[in-house]
Amino acid sequence: MRKILLLFILSFSSFLGIAQNENLLQWNIVYKQTAPQTYTITASTTIPEGWHLYGNNKSIEGLSTVQFITADFENDELQGEPTFNKTATIIADPFFENQQVNIYTGDITVTQQVKITGTVPAQLKGVIEAFIAKGDEFVPASYAFTASLEGGVAASADAQNLLLKTINLEKPVAECGNAAFVESSGYLKVFLLGILGGLIALLTPCVFPMIPVTVSFFTKRSANHRAAVKNGILYGGFILLIYVAASIPFHLLNNVQPEIFNNISTNAWLNILFFAIFLFFAISFFGYFEITLPSGIAGKADSKSSLGSIGGIFFMALTLTIVSFSCTGPILGSLLVGTAGSGAWHLTAGLAGFGIALALPFALFAVFPNWLNSLPKSGGWLDTVKKVLAFLELAFAIKFLSNADLVMHWGLLKREVFIALWILVGLGLVLYLFGFLRLPHDNKHAKISIGRKIAGLIALAFTIYLIPGLTNTSAANLKLLSGFPPPMHYSVYGKESAQLKGLEANVVNDYNKAVQLAKEQNKPILIDFTGWACVNCRKMEENVWTVPEVKEYIQQNFILLSLYVDDKGKLPVTERFTYKTKKGFEKEIVTIGDKWATFQTENFGQATQPLYVILDTEERLLNHSVGYTPDAKKYLEWLQCGKNAFGK
Repeated sequence: MRKILLLFILSFSSFLGIAQNENLLQWNIVYKQTAPQTYTITASTTIPEGWHLYGNNKSIEGLSTVQFITADFENDELQGEPTFNKTATIIADPFFENQQVNIYTGDITVTQQVKITGTVPAQLKGVIEAFIAKGDEFVPASYAFTASLEGGVAASADAQNLLLKTINLEKPVAECGNAAFVESSGYLKVFLLGILGGLIALLTPCVFPMIPVTVSFFTKRSANHRAAVKNGILYGGFILLIYVAASIPFHLLNNVQPEIFNNISTNAWLNILFFAIFLFFAISFFGYFEITLPSGIAGKADSKSSLGSIGGIFFMALTLTIVSFSCTGPILGSLLVGTAGSGAWHLTAGLAGFGIALALPFALFAVFPNWLNSLPKSGGWLDTVKKVLAFLELAFAIKFLSNADLVMHWGLLKREVFIALWILVGLGLVLYLFGFLRLPHDNKHAKISIGRKIAGLIALAFTIYLIPGLTNTSAANLKLLSGFPPPMHYSVYGKESAQLKGLEANVVNDYNKAVQLAKEQNKPILIDFTGWACVNCRKMEENVWTVPEVKEYIQQNFILLSLYVDDKGKLPVTERFTYKTKKGFEKEIVTIGDKWATFQTENFGQATQPLYVILDTEERLLNHSVGYTPDAKKYLEWLQCGKNAFGK
């Protein structure tokens, strides 16, 4: 937990560009080797006048002394508590009910012993955390530092030079392939998925009852029908604007670090957080408790809503967005994580689709108020929709947990375990829809409608479809779900190595090794920028690479280089370093994923996966790269074009 907190502090400080001279405490750091692989950290500072620094106060909960936390380095261990160069002053502190506390003022030096096992890095980065107070101010003071270690080993020049090649992307040997086209074509798909998510949100109890209420409000309070139409259209437009505006911060983040979206979608702890959130929402949707936002949040927006001004209509739209969050939140969360690997514009497209689907009914019913009579009345069917969504939330929760398991290689949710859990969720949904499973607030005497029975049959068919996925046969490849369960090789049956992907030879995961093999065998290199949690990557591997013609062509004509951009495995100490990107930002290269994600963005200008690139033995681009290409024939034509350009 401490290291997670440290990473947050470092990244947040870097993002905001906080200069060190703005910190309340300026520490001078000296590292000295006192024994083999043992170092003494000496940190000196001058506490600002009027302030005091808290020392060792173990008896007071939550009040810690000065702490040294090293960042993202697993082989260091602090030895004992930090020591101070002078005796503390004892005061009765009003912040802690006048308890006796140890404090320091003026100049102070703190020392800490640290032991490093294994290879010692050339530099060690970390944070000094402390608490200081003055008058009625009590604040934490964090200071990020970098210290050079005597006898440490720096990253090799080869490790650093690898990230920036001189590959000409504008003039490949052959003019075929177009990654930009493939990527842009994904916007429509994400937009349509956003619309689907918005339509689902419309059917939730948080939104559906608001349609007739809001439209009736417009028609009754407006001076005439024309004014009601204008207000309804404005209302719908503001709903769309609010959701699209929610994507703006991600465009700013994308300018700072192109891989930020891949980090969001594959971060293990974030996926575990989403797993917990979706589990929480699912239990709520089942009817065991209600999720409500603090009334003050919606109240402040609602208090400013009025038909008297455009601003008032905006706040009406904002109020709907806020109060409906308990139902729309899981859908929006899925949209965020699902599009994160593709970039900010995909997220904007998805949110735009979601906003349009949510806003359009309000605008249309305001224009044609008579349509309200055709709307089904709110009732038990809304509760059924909500509980069906609860089962879907459970399925998504399992997917988020699977993402974390894949990138961290924990081996908890192998493919068959994942599918078994989805089968259990599917059976639960079937039993509920046919009335055999009762949930809170269900009417025991209610008749099962035809629509509910049809939904139950669909759920049953889907559950039966999942069953072959538990076997060790060719039928286990559930092509309709490619990308959602873990890959075929991540199996309880101990199938072939994850790196082989069903191919028998010429598959490597190291760039330099691929270049060496390419020269030895006189073959071009097919780079596969992929990810453990990449849905479209799995679809390509399971639906396109398994086509006999494609599989045979790759095996016979290429050295396949699969680079996992989300692999959280740590690099050896001698391959870790701070890299300065083309945009001038510093980035820590610590994990295998850091290395290959940066290699992709710096050399090929894209951060989405999958991305396929063909190079010759001299590292020239043979044709334009392509992304997700579900048409096996087109993908094979692209492979053939790249191979034909080899040697020219």
